[in-house]
Amino acid sequence: MKLTSDWHIHTRNSCDSASLLVADLVAGARAQGILDFGITDHIHTPFNLPDLVASRQEYLESDPSRRFHFGIEASCVSQWEMDEVATGRHANPVYGLRSGGPAWGPLALGIGREEMERLGVEYVVGGTHWPMYLPPDRDAIIRDYHRQNLFLAAHPLVTIVAHPWWWMGYWKDDDGQYRGDPWLDDFGKIPTSMHDEFAAAAIEHGKIVEANISANLCNGTYPESFGRQYAEYLAGLKERGVRLSLASDCHSPQYTARFEEAAALLESVGIRDEEFWRLPARGGDRDGVNG
Repeated sequence: MKLTSDWHIHTRNSCDSASLLVADLVAGARAQGILDFGITDHIHTPFNLPDLVASRQEYLESDPSRRFHFGIEASCVSQWEMDEVATGRHANPVYGLRSGGPAWGPLALGIGREEMERLGVEYVVGGTHWPMYLPPDRDAIIRDYHRQNLFLAAHPLVTIVAHPWWWMGYWKDDDGQYRGDPWLDDFGKIPTSMHDEFAAAAIEHGKIVEANISANLCNGTYPESFGRQYAEYLAGLKERGVRLSLASDCHSPQYTARFEEAAALLESVGIRDEEFWRLPARGGDRDGVNG
C-alpha cells in the first residue's frame, strides 16, 4: 500500500526543533508520492501567533497548489495558563506554562476563530501534549489525557484530534527510551470504556482522528510492540465508525517519515489509504502536487 496524504507537518516556523523549509516540503512530497497535504505549525498560547504569521507568509510564497493546504496544530492548554500568559509577567512562555497551574482546571485552545480567519487557516489539528500539572501518577495521567482528548473531540474549531495517547514526559529511561508507564508497555492499561467514549464523541462532533506515524505507529523511543497495539486501536476506532487521517508529524530538515513501515502496519489491520480523510483540492477538483 502507498500512502498519499499527510495532514500534520511542521516547518521551520514551528516554535520547537522543526527546521523544514516549505520549498523542501513541496519537493519532498512530490518525491514521496504524497498528493494531498498541509503544514501545521504549533500554537500553544497566543504568544506563538507571530510564528503562524511567518508560517503563512512562507506558505503563500511557495505558490501552493490546490492540494497543498494551510493548517495549524493547536495544543490543549489550560485556561489558567492562557490568563497568566496574557498578563505579560512571564518572560518567554514558548510552551505555555507547564507548572504552577491547578490540576483538573478548565481547558482551552490558544487561538480563536477571528485569528484563524485572519491567517487563512483551513483546518486545525488539536493535540494533547502534556499532563495538566499532575505528578507522575499513571492512573491520574490516563484520566487527564482522556479528558483532554474529549475536550478536543468536542471543540468547534478542531478538525482533527492529533495522536491520541502520544506520550513524552515522565518515565523516560537514561538511554532516551520509554519502556513502561504510562501505557507504552501495555496499551491495555487504558480502559476500553475510554476508547468507546472518545469514539462516540468524535462521531457526534464530526471529528477526524489521526493515525500518526512518528508519534505513535513508528516511534523509535517506544517498544516495538506498541506500534502494533496502536494500529489495532486505530482499527477499533474505524470499526466504531470514526474517520481517520494520516500524519507524518515531520519535524526534520527534510520531508521524511517511516511511510513504508507505517503502511504495512496499517494494511495489516485493514486500514487502506483510500479510506483516509483528506481536504478537497481548492477549486473542487484535484491536480498534481504543486500543479
